[in-house]
Amino acid sequence: MSRRRSSSSSTSTDAGSATPRNRTPQPVRVRRRSFGDVVKAFLAFVALLALVVGVPFALAVTAGRPFPDTFEPMEWLKQDISVSTFLGILTFVVWLAWAQFTACVLVEMKAALSGVGVPGRVPGAGPSQLLARQLVAALLLVSATAASFTPGLSQLGQSLDGNQRPAAAAAQQTPGLFAQQQEQAAGAAAALAEQASHAEAAGSGAKQRGDTKFYRIQPPEGRHHDSLWEVAERHLGDGRRYKEIFELNKDRAQPDGSRLSEASLIRPGWIMEMPGDARGGELVEMPDEAPEVSPEVRQQIHDYARTGDHAQGGGGSGAADVSVPEQRPAPAPANGNAGHQRERQHATPAHDSSAFGLPEALLAAPLLAAGLLGALGHRRRQALWQSAIAGIGGRRGMEPPTPAGDALDVQDALLVGADPEGVRLLDRSLRGLAASLAADSRPLPTVYAAWFGNGDLHLQLAQPSGKPPTPWQLGQDETFWVLAKDDAEQYEDSDTAAPYPGLVSLGTMDGSRLLLNLESVPGLVTLRGDEADRAAVFASVAAELATNGWSDRMTITLVGFGADLTPLAPSRLRHLDDVEALIETMEAETRQRRGALGAAGHDSVLTGRTGPARHTRWAPHLVLLAAEPSAEDAVTLAELAADAGRLGIGYLVGTGSGELPGAAWEMEITGDGRLLAPLLGLELDAQLLPAAQQRAVVELFVQADPERGPDGPDHTPPFLVDISEQGRPAVYARMVGPYEIIGLDTPDDERSALLHEALALLLLHREGVHPRVLSSALWPRGVTDDVREALVERLRAWLGADPDGTPRLGTDDTGRLTLAQSVVSDLDVLRSLYHEATQGRGVDSRAVRGRLLTDALVLVRGPLLAGRPESRYRWLTHEIVDAQLPLLVADTGLALAEFHMEKNRAEKAIEAIDAALRTAPADERLWNELLRATHALDDPERLTALAADLIGRSGARGLPPRTEALLDELLPTWRDAVAAAG
Repeated sequence: MSRRRSSSSSTSTDAGSATPRNRTPQPVRVRRRSFGDVVKAFLAFVALLALVVGVPFALAVTAGRPFPDTFEPMEWLKQDISVSTFLGILTFVVWLAWAQFTACVLVEMKAALSGVGVPGRVPGAGPSQLLARQLVAALLLVSATAASFTPGLSQLGQSLDGNQRPAAAAAQQTPGLFAQQQEQAAGAAAALAEQASHAEAAGSGAKQRGDTKFYRIQPPEGRHHDSLWEVAERHLGDGRRYKEIFELNKDRAQPDGSRLSEASLIRPGWIMEMPGDARGGELVEMPDEAPEVSPEVRQQIHDYARTGDHAQGGGGSGAADVSVPEQRPAPAPANGNAGHQRERQHATPAHDSSAFGLPEALLAAPLLAAGLLGALGHRRRQALWQSAIAGIGGRRGMEPPTPAGDALDVQDALLVGADPEGVRLLDRSLRGLAASLAADSRPLPTVYAAWFGNGDLHLQLAQPSGKPPTPWQLGQDETFWVLAKDDAEQYEDSDTAAPYPGLVSLGTMDGSRLLLNLESVPGLVTLRGDEADRAAVFASVAAELATNGWSDRMTITLVGFGADLTPLAPSRLRHLDDVEALIETMEAETRQRRGALGAAGHDSVLTGRTGPARHTRWAPHLVLLAAEPSAEDAVTLAELAADAGRLGIGYLVGTGSGELPGAAWEMEITGDGRLLAPLLGLELDAQLLPAAQQRAVVELFVQADPERGPDGPDHTPPFLVDISEQGRPAVYARMVGPYEIIGLDTPDDERSALLHEALALLLLHREGVHPRVLSSALWPRGVTDDVREALVERLRAWLGADPDGTPRLGTDDTGRLTLAQSVVSDLDVLRSLYHEATQGRGVDSRAVRGRLLTDALVLVRGPLLAGRPESRYRWLTHEIVDAQLPLLVADTGLALAEFHMEKNRAEKAIEAIDAALRTAPADERLWNELLRATHALDDPERLTALAADLIGRSGARGLPPRTEALLDELLPTWRDAVAAAG
């Protein structure tokens, strides 16, 4: 299958048909704007003034109003036609003609000034509108800002048929689901057709000579600035042909490094390639000598001539097993986020200054970042719950550690780069496909690769597998199944086994991300390149396979990795010491899988993932061998991999430079981050996880490990509030319950929600928030730097300053946004009260401990940010505060209950536990303590009723083992008593 390259955005003649380019420039004299041009503009103004203002004034003075004082049509028909009647009719016709011409002038002026679209047609105008058009064009031409008016005049005089036919033809050449790509192709085809028609009208002489001509934008003279409209008028005879110049030069690098993006934004010194029929003026023609052009300008023109489509040539083609789909999604906009989408595209180019020092490799890997972020959040929640079981007071893990250095930068990069929505769509699409095929008793097709971009998914099959189930459609041929993003939205979460868990991102190409299905490859996949470059690719593949959201169980065996990646996913990852141990392990597993498949009557693991046997799951086993094997070991691995595709085993093997036997797909990683596979027709921007970022990612997971020893993270909150009367804050936010701000004026209605959300994020991260993290949280689909900076300044102005003049919103040494200590939330106070009661003054004073715990529990008014809009605060899914707050409230309730039980005040203890249960209803510790406090009342009926209530709440799962054992101790007859109570 041949590889296809996307066409450039600029329009030019085909490289294959282009005539030879000459190398020596020569200037040709041009007439600048003359006095005659000014006279024409003045006369046009006078004519418009006379026709639009003078005519109605003269008619009003001589003939009066166009309408009679009374409207009696029947009386008019009965009267004789006199001279006065005839003059009245003639006057009315003149008024009507004036109204029509004035409408034409207004229409033409509106189109010219707005710069959008073709001017509308005034019914029956004809010559009147043509005259108005010429007068308006002549008037606007002399203006210093004419360039900004030209877009609206670009298509005057063009026939409708001439514009529509090329667009329709282009759309037919790119059938499929992607309207944006069709529109781009249609626009390019229309521009090419328009350019070709002008070139044909100019005659064949220029084509035969093949002269390439260039124009250098002139510096301003007084108030006059050069414009593409005037360049087109001088050199092409029609200012409306400015669009041809724009299309020839769009997005090409200029001598100053910038690029032409809008027709009205040109700069002196820029070089413009001109259509072949351009004549006169200060043109530089390549075929001839140009002694009057300076060597510097000549070199600039030479360099510029080598850019653009005409200088790039056609793309190569060749046989390929994995090819770029012709209908792959259009590239994402520059400011798309991943997040998410952003696939939100979160890719950040290497030169993007807005990265603020964050690791760009993770910013450009939205699926990998989403997997790591989700796994890290799960690990931290697991650590919280395990620490909760350890005891009540003073346990570690209550507050997760605050990363620093590279680990903090990596965590911020994960927050900015992650695209959880893209992962969700990919997972639902694949599982939905598997469920549909299983419902039709059809097997899963073998998928070699997937292209994923902007939410659209292309699956590349090993061979045609018939018509895909709805809403999937066939792609460019029968080996592509395509699912558009809008169609994918109809899928819901499913318990269907993950059909293609071996898919892993390798890199991007033209805005689409390639995921290779390692377990389906009929042989080895090899990666050639320098050791450090290979290691970055292997680490990225291993990390994504270990944490991705579109797979279930799997085994990933790592050999030759410098760092231990096991902390990312201990249940998935395992390290082996050397190739010998790997071969021994894989020989045994290969035999076992062959036997299991034969016994089950399946021809491949894909058959076992659908239909009656799907409970077996047939989890894949992926081998990543980063070290180059010896020749003998390479032969053994090739033999093992020969049948690996149907067994669900995949091999990715690194090599320094030589070829390995049995390699089905060969790839190469270059020093500049390009992943090449010439035989497959692939040139990707590789997805990497360099060594420094790899170590930082592992550090984040190690810090969150619930099994860490006594040297683990401190349980002291990162921010403690002065809870004395002297510590009253200037700004107080109530977040535990409905969101309220005390101490600030209410901001403008249209910006209030955004400012409140930004403040909430800062309050939950007293250590500081990276500006990119703030913007990606508030605008998950992307935002420009100026909008983000405007929000920060608006937030700083809203928060104001402390009495000493210090702004309450500051910036630390790393550029992160921080809040002053005078800005406090009730969550900060709650943490501080609990810490002071259990580890501060309350340890030595019972009275102080009781008062502090009571005050803390009073602060709890409901869940965090109760009643928040569904469309906002989606960044909370990346936080663990939803797990921290219930645990903190439960700990506070348990500590206060213990305080009361020390004095045998069981009713008070029950009140404290009931208050905590309103926020943490699922905490088993609270129910167990409630059973103990109720037992202390020596009221068996009340204890039996509580046991029955617990049984009802537990449902089909039954009581937890610890609770059941506690009831056996407190009320041995509880089972019979509950059954008797009904």
